[in-house]
Amino acid sequence: MGVSKTGKTPASDYKRDVSVSQTTNTGFDSTTRKLCSGDGADSAASLSDDVLSVQPVNDDTTGTMLVKNNAGNNILAVDTVNSKVLAGASQVAVNTQYAYFGVTSAMGLSTVAGTHYAVSFNNVYLQTAITMGTGTEPSTSYDISANNSGNDMASVLWYIPDNITVDQVYWMAGGHAAAGDTINIHLLSFDFDAGVGAGKGDLSNGIVVAGGADKVSLGYENVIYESIAPASADVDAGKVCMVTFESNGTNSDYSINATVKYHIR
Repeated sequence: MGVSKTGKTPASDYKRDVSVSQTTNTGFDSTTRKLCSGDGADSAASLSDDVLSVQPVNDDTTGTMLVKNNAGNNILAVDTVNSKVLAGASQVAVNTQYAYFGVTSAMGLSTVAGTHYAVSFNNVYLQTAITMGTGTEPSTSYDISANNSGNDMASVLWYIPDNITVDQVYWMAGGHAAAGDTINIHLLSFDFDAGVGAGKGDLSNGIVVAGGADKVSLGYENVIYESIAPASADVDAGKVCMVTFESNGTNSDYSINATVKYHIR
């Protein structure tokens, strides 16, 4: 409910008035002007006869513009701190999208213990596994010419055409045998040598976007599930992403399913 102006004089109450920031008595026309208080202090809102504009005067906030339901819950929120627009009851970024990686146990990805294997993008079948090193984390580079692996490398890479922010990674894995191993996955981004010619497709400057904790698999007696928050969320346009899988033994081959939730920046 509004505050009454009954009994107030203009001199004692003028700061509560709202006016258009202009020097002449024009009113709303084709020029977008700030709405201001009676003492000339600007608000975040500007209006013309065709435009409504919202721009913070002093500070960006996570709720620069809000639309709420009758219960007071946000239905639409413009976050100028993180450059996001959130919508719906769950307040998800309006440009949220999903990318999918996966492979079946028939590929036998875990043939060498401690080796990181690339998982196919969009469940494309791999003729030959792509190996990405044996360290604690996968290799941060890959030489196409040295491995003659363009055929399969093209099946495991997710090319990033626009700047994105990774919000979460969800993955599942299940073994094909009664015994299992300790397993994990990583989502990585790389600089990508794009073009046509020998050596094109080389990967360099790899970064772990999200890395999962080691999980103990019981083979075909369970399905491992993990939700991973990104450690380095922003991935710029022109890079490529890859999901890798590693196990510490060879008791089972694994089917892997990974979903990457992201939004365009």
